[in-house]
Amino acid sequence: MPIIQWFPGHMAKALRLIREQMPSVDIVFELVDARLPYSSQNPEVATAAGNKPRLLILTKADLADPTETKQWLQYFHDHHQPALALDSRAGSIKKQVTAQAKQILSTKLAAEQAKGMKKRAIRAMCVGVPNVGKSTFLNHLVGKNVAATGNRPGITTGQQWLRSSADLELLDTPGVLWPKFATQKQGTQLAATGAIKDGIYAVDDVALFALAFLRQYHKTALADRYHLTPNELTPSVSDPDLLMTITATMGFRDDYERGSERLLRELRKGKFGRFTLETPLEVEINHD
Repeated sequence: MPIIQWFPGHMAKALRLIREQMPSVDIVFELVDARLPYSSQNPEVATAAGNKPRLLILTKADLADPTETKQWLQYFHDHHQPALALDSRAGSIKKQVTAQAKQILSTKLAAEQAKGMKKRAIRAMCVGVPNVGKSTFLNHLVGKNVAATGNRPGITTGQQWLRSSADLELLDTPGVLWPKFATQKQGTQLAATGAIKDGIYAVDDVALFALAFLRQYHKTALADRYHLTPNELTPSVSDPDLLMTITATMGFRDDYERGSERLLRELRKGKFGRFTLETPLEVEINHD
């Protein structure tokens, strides 16, 4: 299976604009998918930020495994990387995010006040991979629908400044990936969580990846969802054969591709329960 890649021209342009705007902001809010907290970080953003403070915001925390999310927050804390896990629909996120930004920038803000500079709003750049929930996050931070939302990548297409409060201004940017994923698994995981546009990848390959994950970690939920028998879930039944069984159960007969698309949609919507595709331990082992 080839490594999935998706880096159209508008993303290259967006990355260039992010680099150009970086000097005008105080902090970067990088939104990452709580189901994929490490692999949904864009290395180009970290490079562009340089020494600029970054706050990782784990979105869609309501869809991620809560135990794994706690472990990820501890991992980031241990690596001196500020991070918050949020359900972007929650009403308290404006206070949480603003307070965290003030804490991270406390030394800089205190130095400005000591010089007699007028109190001003923190200027934050919001970046993230496509379909990470950035528009929903911004709408709740600003308190009105200022950014288009949708469960597909590529909703936001340009940059815009938004005012959250007297203390916080936000620069919205389009969802961006990077030119080359490190591994095949990273690209597949991003496709499974919806960060990559449909039609760019072989949907059955990604569905088989998702199915193997569900068989290992969410077997009961998988069986309940598709009324699978113990015999159908035995190790002797291959993932492709099981996917064909599930496709038939869905009423799609032998339309393997349609069954794959449905499986991925249901995974993303949390129909098998809350899940996280990678753990801090796996990251430590693979990057030692």
